[in-house]
Amino acid sequence: MSRQRIALIHGVGLDGSMWAPLREFLEPEYEVQVLELLGHGRRAKAPDGVTLGELSADIAGQLQPGTHLVGFSLGALVAQHLARFRPDLVSTLVSVASVCARTSEEHAAVMVRLASAASDFPATVEASIRRWFPEGSGVPDQVIEETRAVLQRNDPESFLACYRVFATADAEIAPELACITVPAHAVTGELDPGSTPDMSARLAAAIPGSTYSVIQGTRHMMPVERPQELATTITAFIKEHSHVR
Repeated sequence: MSRQRIALIHGVGLDGSMWAPLREFLEPEYEVQVLELLGHGRRAKAPDGVTLGELSADIAGQLQPGTHLVGFSLGALVAQHLARFRPDLVSTLVSVASVCARTSEEHAAVMVRLASAASDFPATVEASIRRWFPEGSGVPDQVIEETRAVLQRNDPESFLACYRVFATADAEIAPELACITVPAHAVTGELDPGSTPDMSARLAAAIPGSTYSVIQGTRHMMPVERPQELATTITAFIKEHSHVR
């Protein structure tokens, strides 16, 4: 009997390497597929003006039906789009550190970060590192340096195109969330300043039957900060709902 498949979709500015700590806890039991978004990792550049739908269509071409989909940050928006418009491919949906229906204040804050990225990309990299890995985070220095290197390798134009999607597409997908029919769960870190627990609660309220959870003492990069706890959350949810589809 073949193992169930989990597909992982990273966040903006990152690549498939961010999932390495989590994979250690998933791969003994599941077939794990790591997908990279356009403009990231080894993929082609993301075109200027790329949309959430286009990022999602690109990922859809790499998925097999019945996949358990796990998306992180921008990857969570992509996963939600796929669950809404390609449910034939998605067995379950887990949104990790996802934004959802930003308030006017939250939207203004992310637009400031977008403008900063356009004017000073290196400073944006360092601001991300400070936001994700404050002093005392407990994440090994090597992991922090590897994450910084991944961010620095980004093509700035591709990064901006995809960051614009991240900054705006939560408003685009919000009206569609009520039409998602696959089992769904949202999980975020207690201390995540950008993808807050309130956003996960909003997301769970918007998707019929969805649940959500909060990992205590954790910020945005929980796949590297608390991979075992995140893996436990994901696998418990999949096992609860594997019989549904």
